[in-house]
Amino acid sequence: MKNIDLKSHVRGESIYVDDIPVRERTLYGTVFDSSIAHGIIKNLDVTDAAQSDGVAAILTAVDIPGDNQIGMILPDEPLLAAREVQYIGQPIALVLAATEAFARAAAKKIQVEFEALPVIADAREAYNQKQLIDSPRTFYLGDIGAAWNQCDHIFEGRADIGGQEHLYIETQGAYAYPTENGGIKIFTASQSPTVIQKTAAQVLGLPMHKIEVDVGRLGGAFGGKETQATAWAMLAALGAYRKQRAVKIVLHRQDDMRMTGKRHPYSADFKIGLTGDYKIIAYQVSFYQNSGAFADLSTSVMERTLFHVTNSYFIPHVKATVYCCRTHLPPNTAFRGFGGPQGMFVMEAAIARAAEALAVDAAVIQQKNLLQDGDEFPYGQKAGGENAGRCHAQNCWHEVQTRYHIVALREEVAAFNAHDRQYKKGLALMPICFGISFTKIHMNQAGALVHIYQDGSVGVSVAAVEMGQGVNIKMVQVAARGLAVSPDRIKMETTNTTRVANTSPTAASSGADLSGKALEKACLALGTRLKKFAAKKLGLENPAIIEFKDERVYNKGKQTRLSWEQLVRDAYHDRVSLSEHAHYATPIIHFDSKKEKGIPFAYHVYGTAAIVATVDRLRGTYEIDAVKVVHDFGQSMDPIVDRGQMEGGIVQGIGWMTMEEVVYDPQGRLLSNALSTYKVPDIYAAPKELIVHFFQSEGSPLAILRSKAIGEPPLMYGIGAYFAVRNAIRAAKPGITFPFCAPITPEKVLLALYAEK
Repeated sequence: MKNIDLKSHVRGESIYVDDIPVRERTLYGTVFDSSIAHGIIKNLDVTDAAQSDGVAAILTAVDIPGDNQIGMILPDEPLLAAREVQYIGQPIALVLAATEAFARAAAKKIQVEFEALPVIADAREAYNQKQLIDSPRTFYLGDIGAAWNQCDHIFEGRADIGGQEHLYIETQGAYAYPTENGGIKIFTASQSPTVIQKTAAQVLGLPMHKIEVDVGRLGGAFGGKETQATAWAMLAALGAYRKQRAVKIVLHRQDDMRMTGKRHPYSADFKIGLTGDYKIIAYQVSFYQNSGAFADLSTSVMERTLFHVTNSYFIPHVKATVYCCRTHLPPNTAFRGFGGPQGMFVMEAAIARAAEALAVDAAVIQQKNLLQDGDEFPYGQKAGGENAGRCHAQNCWHEVQTRYHIVALREEVAAFNAHDRQYKKGLALMPICFGISFTKIHMNQAGALVHIYQDGSVGVSVAAVEMGQGVNIKMVQVAARGLAVSPDRIKMETTNTTRVANTSPTAASSGADLSGKALEKACLALGTRLKKFAAKKLGLENPAIIEFKDERVYNKGKQTRLSWEQLVRDAYHDRVSLSEHAHYATPIIHFDSKKEKGIPFAYHVYGTAAIVATVDRLRGTYEIDAVKVVHDFGQSMDPIVDRGQMEGGIVQGIGWMTMEEVVYDPQGRLLSNALSTYKVPDIYAAPKELIVHFFQSEGSPLAILRSKAIGEPPLMYGIGAYFAVRNAIRAAKPGITFPFCAPITPEKVLLALYAEK
């Protein structure tokens, strides 16, 4: 199956928000934002700015007709700050002008007087000052108090995990204009069209049916446009509503980096207990999540951390607690993995701490504790099962051992380290287990709308948003298979709230499953209807003997005179409906947040990676030599798309773990605010060798065509790069102890190499 967007992408013809032809008299907006991280607005003077060239209006909180509120889970985030500012970059006023240059020039003339208040930038400091966004949550399994007496070895430690900038190619932006009868249409770069629609209705004081939201595609998102796109869409909509003119807002790159939230940094304290034969009996961990100034999605992110706190291992006694700590930074938000990677990193750090103290390879402990069918997760669900498919944690691990000759590879690494003084290699294995579904159960639903036109062509609208992950390609595959027509006949429409309403965000690796299942239902209904008509047309009594294949109608396996085009044309003239809307809700799943138990996931994805890194002990630099993966794709419906997601996710995970360091100063000012100071992997930082083996499993019936979700799981393999580099450092300086602190930048490598033992 060819990428349906390939030609338009490479020819620069694909339409993003900034490419939408603007209407006559369009206004351009820019935001005047807070220059301090915490304070009271004593005075705001827009007089000079309002009189600047080309300025049409300057809007503040008093100009909002509805609620000055854009918080998605908790109502704690104003669209425009009215009295107090909580982070540098928080919007205070919107400047609308005839050109962007006029708007930006005017914004510089706005005068504001602040009364500065104390700033908290660190999660542990926020915790100590009782600055929590919501109540902490704890998952329990077994009896953690009694379990420590069963342990022969007990180790404690701390792990710190940095944030990560989304750095999508397309920055945040929106274009809005008024429609007749008092409505507003919004074109937005958002993963969440319905969130935009619902929030705009609240901000503008309108019913939802007055708001139409359209998303053609996104130039990348990685979670950064699930909620963080909301503010910019609301500001464009507010300007369009107040001025009754079209308004366009597209952020510059440095503004985007400065004003938007990142992956949540975490700090954690862990305690792990093992038997003499390395079985993990007990694991206790407390996470301090740096949530930023407002809730955003932090409470859901912390929940996902708890769901993945034991990664791919069975541990009979667990206590895990997460604290959402309020700081004066931009509100941190969704990022690929959604809190799961942070929890998994700490689990791997705890195993590494035990392995280093016991002088054994971490792989010995990892293998000893891998999940198998029937093992219970701390949230009550069991691995494997009829609907989820088998647990393949151990199968993937053993496949890596044999396929990539890990014993020989380990010997090669040891031999290299014995003979090379300047360079040292490290090998790490990284198993993963990642649950697929929204953990808020009501969000696991989607709709699809299919029109078959009179000439046999097909239009498909779904809830999912295309953002480079290939969901549109997969939807075309589902429709082509369901209707037995060529993919060339199918057009994917934009994601639009008037065609498919009440959509969940395209997130949690669930877009293809939810929308694909809804689309599959719609195609099945249309196919059943057309088979009934075909039987009538052919004078047959039993529609069940009719099948469609290669755009022809078959009767008991024999081709009839009816082609797809003729069937559709005749069905239309016989007044048979050629349109169908279908709705899908994931069955089985449920979760009781009071008991913290249930079945929150439709199924799990498993896999293992072997990662080799080489460290230059003189310079502190390193290279990722190889990443070799065995991954459980289920029955992959599009190996090309899935392989692309694997490779991109792995490199993004390696970047997070090794070089992408988000740095704020104690006053909440972003220091890594440009690509000169924030480093992301380029072609030279990518692994020299990246091999992905498709472990062919039975898949899950709850996955679309039994093809398992692929968006988020690959990122977790990048965690292994951290431990490969760490092992190389320990090869250079045996017996060294140094903190578990990611990313493990060259500066940190040097500090470890030259530190006192």
